[in-house]
Amino acid sequence: MHLWQNLQTAAGMGGKYYWVLLAITVVAVGLTVILPAAVNRLRIAAILAFFSFPGFLACAWMIGNDNANSAAYRWVHFASQWMLAIAIINISGVLIFRGVLAAMRVNAPPILRDIILGLAYVIVAFSLLSRHEVDLSGIVATSAVVTAVIGFSLQDTLGNVMGGMALQMERSIAVGDWIRVGDTEGLVREIRWRQTSIETRDWNTVVIPNSQLMKSQVTVLGRRAGQPRQNRHAVAFNVDYRHNPAEVIDVVLHALRVEKIPNVASEPPPDCVQTDFKDSYAAYAVRFWLTDFAKDTSTTSEIRTRIYVALQRAGMNVSIPAQSVFMTMEGRSRDQRKQEQEIQRRLTALRSVKIFQALTDDERVEIAQQLMVTPFRKGEIMTRQGNVAHHLYILVRGEGDVRYESAMAGSRVVGHVHAGDVFGEMGLMTGEPRSATVVATTDVMSYRLDREGFLNAIQKRPQLAEEIAKVLAKRQTELDAVRNGITASASPLKIQQTENELVKRIKDFFLID
Repeated sequence: MHLWQNLQTAAGMGGKYYWVLLAITVVAVGLTVILPAAVNRLRIAAILAFFSFPGFLACAWMIGNDNANSAAYRWVHFASQWMLAIAIINISGVLIFRGVLAAMRVNAPPILRDIILGLAYVIVAFSLLSRHEVDLSGIVATSAVVTAVIGFSLQDTLGNVMGGMALQMERSIAVGDWIRVGDTEGLVREIRWRQTSIETRDWNTVVIPNSQLMKSQVTVLGRRAGQPRQNRHAVAFNVDYRHNPAEVIDVVLHALRVEKIPNVASEPPPDCVQTDFKDSYAAYAVRFWLTDFAKDTSTTSEIRTRIYVALQRAGMNVSIPAQSVFMTMEGRSRDQRKQEQEIQRRLTALRSVKIFQALTDDERVEIAQQLMVTPFRKGEIMTRQGNVAHHLYILVRGEGDVRYESAMAGSRVVGHVHAGDVFGEMGLMTGEPRSATVVATTDVMSYRLDREGFLNAIQKRPQLAEEIAKVLAKRQTELDAVRNGITASASPLKIQQTENELVKRIKDFFLID
């Protein structure tokens, strides 16, 4: 019993020492459950607290043997008190910084936390040394000399440490920022005392000394006060002088703005500018704002693809430098053969369209020569409900969804189009607005036939209007049934009425008597 009383005396807490150990244990276990990220610091605190117990037990034994004034007693006593104090400081630090302040959404930099805890360690150590009648003036003088020696020999290391402190205190760079230092660009993953770790898009981690960051020009990507985090990128392309720059810009802007592109900001929207006049072409650039900095290459690729297909649809090809020379031994025969092969492909596509089955072979050849190659990128709208467009599309490759939008049911998929299908025929034949929206679900290659391309054939043979009206009447009544939710087939009388109306509208649209 005498030993336990001496133990309480050595601890300097009276009968509270055991309660302090119990409190440390309970709080450490509780915080470990609540804050698993702080388990290492809490484990160290618990170990130090329990290591203080055998120290105080040794002090109690020395008190019982009248050795309380010995140097051994003083140093063991100091070490035990200091370990207990360090344990209490660590647990308090976790509770304050990761518990209370985190709940208040106050995120103190890790270096600031380490500095505060380090100062607390030093203050407690000096306080305990003074209690044990240690001459602090000698320690301070010796520490100054040691500090000077260490500072001189570890200049670079101390520079890195001070740089890390400055970075975190000023918050000029924070974890989660995308930065560019020289040729290195990546995500700031960690800022430590000595170095900053940056994860690049190539799956590498670059470790940069903090002193180098302080001396170098660092660009923080996409950061602007009061604005969302996004970074502007540019994609350059060239188009021949035969095409008006204003038309080129309109075509490209329409392709980029009509449908949202993943990882591209809506505000500001993408824009297109002419950047230069070259020897054989005009230079352009599309500028867009990237929202996911890790996906710059894939997003830039998507932008280039959309530019390419938009230019092809408009009959504007990406230019070829003037100094390029193409030589062929076949001459005109090769070009003629290629044209004939293309005409055959177009004739094959026309034969699969019901409204053109009444045409003669000569009429199909004439129309085939009027078809325009029209590609679409996956996700682009090929026709939009309500728009007026006097042309139809014949799908050669790819697929799309047919969507009908109503005030009651919203937008819903009412059908699909595949290779060999045709859509937009009502716009070509009657000029009426699009009755549904067609969205490309894959990359699509199609032929487009405009009103002017069909005008000559139908004016030469007005009877075509009646043949075409029969096909359109059936499709029109089927679409009306889908709109109204009717599954039953339309009556012959309804189809005949629709056919008569369509004949009149087709003749009026093509100015046929």
